[in-house]
Amino acid sequence: MTDSETEKTSGGLAGKLAGKAKETAGKILDNDDLAREGRLQGAQSESEAEAAGHAAEARQRDAEAELENEKVETRAERDRLRAEVQEEREDIAAESEQDRVEQSADSQVEKAVAQADAERQAEVVKANRQEQQAEREREAEGKLADKLEQEASRAEAKADATDPKEDER
Repeated sequence: MTDSETEKTSGGLAGKLAGKAKETAGKILDNDDLAREGRLQGAQSESEAEAAGHAAEARQRDAEAELENEKVETRAERDRLRAEVQEEREDIAAESEQDRVEQSADSQVEKAVAQADAERQAEVVKANRQEQQAEREREAEGKLADKLEQEASRAEAKADATDPKEDER
């Protein structure tokens, strides 16, 4: 087993840069194994970045699904509270203090609805923030990939300028 087979490659930017460096070195040194190892390491780094993006998207979808479930639960709780208040109103209708009790029940419903709406709004804000964060991460990854490709192109151009014989092969 060679050192390259036991070597653990790192992911992310460092892994991609290391892979590009190995690939370029392999081309310069006419070492196909090193060049292949570099390409594989770069591909692994890209796969890991893509997987991270998919994971972020999955988290976003989970957050959205959770928010939707909470909306449904909030609506059900609001309906339950309204039904409960209505039942109280019907029970109190026979009593002389009906007006006072109805005002109290209305206030409770308004508070419960306001609280449910506030909770729902907080979840919407949270989901929006997560979505914005995921978008920023995707943009940063895209910019990083562009930068790495530019650096790799410069490195290849520099290598070609250093050893023009390789172009003739």
